[in-house]
Amino acid sequence: MPAAVHPVLEPGRVYRTKELATWGVNAPRLARRLVGEGVLVPLAHGLYACPKRGRFGVVAPSDEAIMKAFLEGSSFVFTGPERWNALGLGSTAVFASVLVYNTKRSGRFELGGRTFELRRVAFPQPPTPEWFVVDLFENAGSAGVSPEKLAHALTRALGRSAFNSKRLGEMSDRFGRQSTRALIHDAIRAALHELRPRRS
Repeated sequence: MPAAVHPVLEPGRVYRTKELATWGVNAPRLARRLVGEGVLVPLAHGLYACPKRGRFGVVAPSDEAIMKAFLEGSSFVFTGPERWNALGLGSTAVFASVLVYNTKRSGRFELGGRTFELRRVAFPQPPTPEWFVVDLFENAGSAGVSPEKLAHALTRALGRSAFNSKRLGEMSDRFGRQSTRALIHDAIRAALHELRPRRS
């Protein structure tokens, strides 16, 4: 009887069943055995985490590690309340799920006890603060703030040079609806007008 295979797995990484085929012809059986031995932890059908152990016990895999395996290496970006609220434009939204834009899948998925809402939406790589501003305008209703209030807050923020005006205009042109583009360009013009030196 052949000896049991003991794959060298990376702690903190998330694996799909088919990736385990490197160590055996029957990857599902190997996955079940490794789960039984505590080497892997099931997150969802066909998705397993190799536990990383810290000072206080097992550390759950990061959202990024889960998405990297779930989307099989295709591009994605995390967005939503955590990123929008950090912009300082008045958004205080809270979501129960993690919002992920990607190029592959749409839908709501439970993975490792966490809920991920995936949307196939265009995004730049890497995302910039200016793109997150545009994304906030596009999702103003979900963020619990009116686009008009966002525009006023953005004008003030641009006056403090919190964002790059040129890049913001470009991001709004590439990724914003017409209404978003209009509000953002109005905010840029208003900020530039306020920054102009006044004649005595």
